[in-house]
Amino acid sequence: MTHRAPTLSCPTRRRALAQAVVCGMALGGLASTASAQAVLGAAAPAFSARDTAGKTVSLSDFRGKTVVLEWVNPGCPYVRKHYSSNNMQATQKAAAERGVVWLAVNSTATDATDYLSPDTMGAWMREQKAAATATLMDADGKVGRLYGARTTPHLYVIDARGLLVYAGAIDNKPTARAADVAGATNHVNQALAEVLAGKPVTVASTQPYGCSVKYASM
Repeated sequence: MTHRAPTLSCPTRRRALAQAVVCGMALGGLASTASAQAVLGAAAPAFSARDTAGKTVSLSDFRGKTVVLEWVNPGCPYVRKHYSSNNMQATQKAAAERGVVWLAVNSTATDATDYLSPDTMGAWMREQKAAATATLMDADGKVGRLYGARTTPHLYVIDARGLLVYAGAIDNKPTARAADVAGATNHVNQALAEVLAGKPVTVASTQPYGCSVKYASM
């Protein structure tokens, strides 16, 4: 399946809410839909979801820790860019070494051509040697819509106080070319360095780029 980066053409207000979430890339920052409850500087919305092994994981399990949320879909060339270049794994590992919890979230609907079963998704993450704390399955899209996630990848950083302090792209090179990772500014690394140093995040919101999240119909 061929994927295209989201364009700056948003759907009309009469279209489905799921389409409105995808359109948000043009607006910058968090999605501005009624279902998106995540707000920068405010408490990160609570959620629970099953991981690829069937275990229920809740954000509250990690109270007092810095948490990264990464929206992932292995069928997306933008995701493959960051995994084939080892950029995502390196970012995950650097975070883990500093005690940061990393939750990968797959919000792909079961009827989407990109959907992977929990077992297959877990196997893919192991093949990539990913360092995520857990990979969560969100086929109904509840967690994704709660955060206004609209692309894969789409990254969020939650500080130890439980506040959402970063939302956006992993870096500043919005292409699907692995070669472009070199020389890119890694926004997640920068945000984590500032958070863990007790400093405010200088760049708290960037425009996410990638494939649209394949949400289930509402």
